[in-house]
Amino acid sequence: MSELQPTDPRQVGRYRITGLLGAGGMGRVYLGHSPGGRLVAVKVVRPDLAEDPGFRRRFAREVAAARKVNGFFTAAVVDADPDGSPPWLATAYVPGLPLDKAVAAHGPWPAESVRALGAGLAEALEAIHAAGLVHRDLKPSNVLIAPDGPRVVDFGISVAAEATALTSTGMVVGTPGFMAPEQLTGKPVTPATDVFALGAVLAYAATGVGPFGAGSAQALNFRIVYEEPDLAELPAPGLEIIARCLAKDHARRPAVAELVEELALVPPADGYTPTEVVPRAAAWLPGPVARALPATVTAPTPPAPPQPVAAPPDPAPAQPAAAPAADVPPAHAPVPPAAPAPPPAHHRAVLPLWTALVALAFAMVLPASHGENVAKYLDEGSWPFAVVAVLSAGTSAAALTVLRRAPAAPVPRWIRRLHMLTTALSTALFAVFVILTYDDEGDLDSLGPGAWIFAFGCAVLTYSLFRFPTPRRPPAP
Repeated sequence: MSELQPTDPRQVGRYRITGLLGAGGMGRVYLGHSPGGRLVAVKVVRPDLAEDPGFRRRFAREVAAARKVNGFFTAAVVDADPDGSPPWLATAYVPGLPLDKAVAAHGPWPAESVRALGAGLAEALEAIHAAGLVHRDLKPSNVLIAPDGPRVVDFGISVAAEATALTSTGMVVGTPGFMAPEQLTGKPVTPATDVFALGAVLAYAATGVGPFGAGSAQALNFRIVYEEPDLAELPAPGLEIIARCLAKDHARRPAVAELVEELALVPPADGYTPTEVVPRAAAWLPGPVARALPATVTAPTPPAPPQPVAAPPDPAPAQPAAAPAADVPPAHAPVPPAAPAPPPAHHRAVLPLWTALVALAFAMVLPASHGENVAKYLDEGSWPFAVVAVLSAGTSAAALTVLRRAPAAPVPRWIRRLHMLTTALSTALFAVFVILTYDDEGDLDSLGPGAWIFAFGCAVLTYSLFRFPTPRRPPAP
């Protein structure tokens, strides 16, 4: 939020303006306070648009339709004055972070968070389309990220702006890289147009760049109409639906109801009690994004009315001090300092994983028995050690990748189970090798440094099993 400039209004309708939230093609958006102290986002239309009688008529019509949208994942329209000078629109204020800023600051999102984002946006589009509207400009900056889910903003007024632009300049209102092919070729716009934009937004959240790359508006528009999207960097599996959303033919895209059903969130298997609902609300977000969300802004407290100064009472005779009641706390009890936040769980997991990777690599090239190493004598019976080492290294690398993408999120169960299996195989194979060596020679003097480093790697792999961030179960009552 920015400070107001001398040219910015201090009052719009019944709302007192205290800050500038942003600006766009329609006008400027301000933070407003209702008479009762509620926060709203007030969008004031640009003067050139406000002078167009046709725009005012379309704006009034679209605002009336937008008032009917009451989805949970939309910023509800609470007030408007299409006939004002200039026209304005007020929506519920969402103390969130725009998706484009969240991705730019903290990187791409893991697949689980992208699916949760898609589920919320699909519900928002369902509510918008049910009111007879098409958003037409769904893009990362029009998606606000809040702890309890995303919010879609700027719906219901794009039609008025687009019709005005077509009449005056022959241009299409929209954002390069997030417009459907039919918007660029002049074909009718339908709810499937928003589905295309949803797919582009999800691809951006998962990779950090739009599915049609970067560059000039002309280059992006050409790729949208004539080239296939670049989805090679999408984390897999789980996001295959993005490719279907980005189909050139609007008839091949999934319906919004189908998106809602396919992306629906599944409750955690361990369950949780009602008292945990609030702390777990932001669990769908990547850890850095959840920690970066702004705190809810509150209206300033009005000053208390002055109180008359009373004359000091006559001093009373001293009375012996009475002991305070045990159940009445002192008026100014000291507040204990807040406990420091524990370090992110991934710091406890990455070190043993990296240590195991290095140990297994050295074990393959150092002498293991009778001066022979595993890598040199694969065809003479040492290949099982190489196989289990590669499998263990693979599961360790997969866990490290997940922890890098979402440091505060639990490691997926399938990775934990596969890592447990490969660790058990590696340890069992080494135990069999030691037993056979001892039975053949009666001692273990023939074991070289490679064998003992392999044993150290198995021990570190076992230790890493207990360092994974896992979903926390609620404490027993």
